[in-house]
Amino acid sequence: MHGTGHPHGKGHPHGMGKMIDYNENPFIAIWEVTRACQLKCVHCRADAQTKPHPNELTHEEGIKLIDQIYEMNNPMLVFTGGDCMMREDLFELADYAVKKGMRVSMTPSATANVTKEKMERAKNVGLSRWGFSLDGPTPEIHDHFRGTPGSFDLTLEKIKYLNELNMPLQINTVISRYNYEHLEQMVELVKELKAIMWYIFLLVPTGRGQEDACITPAEHEKVFKWLYELSKTAPFDIKTTAAQHYRRVVLQQKAREHKIDGADIRYEDTITTDHASVIDGLKRAPKGVNDGNGFIFISHVGDVLPSGLLPIKVGNVREKPLKEIYRESPVLQELRNPDLYKGKCGVCEYRFVCGGSRSRTYAVTGDYLESEPYCVYVPMTMRDKKKRMEA
Repeated sequence: MHGTGHPHGKGHPHGMGKMIDYNENPFIAIWEVTRACQLKCVHCRADAQTKPHPNELTHEEGIKLIDQIYEMNNPMLVFTGGDCMMREDLFELADYAVKKGMRVSMTPSATANVTKEKMERAKNVGLSRWGFSLDGPTPEIHDHFRGTPGSFDLTLEKIKYLNELNMPLQINTVISRYNYEHLEQMVELVKELKAIMWYIFLLVPTGRGQEDACITPAEHEKVFKWLYELSKTAPFDIKTTAAQHYRRVVLQQKAREHKIDGADIRYEDTITTDHASVIDGLKRAPKGVNDGNGFIFISHVGDVLPSGLLPIKVGNVREKPLKEIYRESPVLQELRNPDLYKGKCGVCEYRFVCGGSRSRTYAVTGDYLESEPYCVYVPMTMRDKKKRMEA
């Protein structure tokens, strides 16, 4: 089952334990309901605008899109932006999706648009989680990153409202040169704010994001090992985006602890019980999910992309049903086949569980099948070849 997502997956929240074939259906669908936003974040993927785009999907088109997403084995649905709060019918759309039995989350920007009344409405609608971005433990770091003075204090004020409502909080943090030296302080803040999930993004140099703001490959590896150790004691879950090689690090660390050969843990056709216990260590890092492979993004105007960070249009939901785009796009089919990856990613024994960030690869090299440029790992086949040449 090479190139077919993860053949040994244990299902997802709505799959009733059924295995998901990522060639057929995504694990998660992200809908950018609007690109409008009042912030000016230095890393903004969307290069967000101050006003809604006149051609963004209408309410009726939004309902149709929700139906199409639901029909694809009911994946998790996330409303994002821009600032999704700047979409006037946001809660009507959310209510419709929740009543269909979908698990819906949203990631609004912390602006004056987020009121306690809106939070109460979100809770009453039945949203499963609310995500806020915090990119530094101090106003100086966060406000610089978000390009808006006062954003840090405003974010903490909104999170206080959320805690008062007992609504699950997810904190999103982009790790970059701006905050790399302050991650321990971030942990204490995430604890203090009672988050149930710390969602880590490793900066991808696209949109307003610049490559000189990225941490080095060695620093990526250091962060991943630190996150793994943190995951053992943290009172919150940890999930990563654009950091697929975190899964490889988790498997390597787990394999060492279980004294088994980590090289065997590759989601191949056979996995032993011992290996399964190691794989469970991934927890909330779904096996093999990557840009276009279990993950799909729909823009404010209906364009379909492998992810919001991999800006290659593969179709538009106004012209073709989402499931046909997802299943038939040549680009997405290539992204779902790790055997097509080039360089060390293509021969890496972890390519089916990791595969590197296809979005970062594209941003840096211009080729979404190239090797992850911010990974220090050398695959076994390359090491063996070097040994034979030196012998």
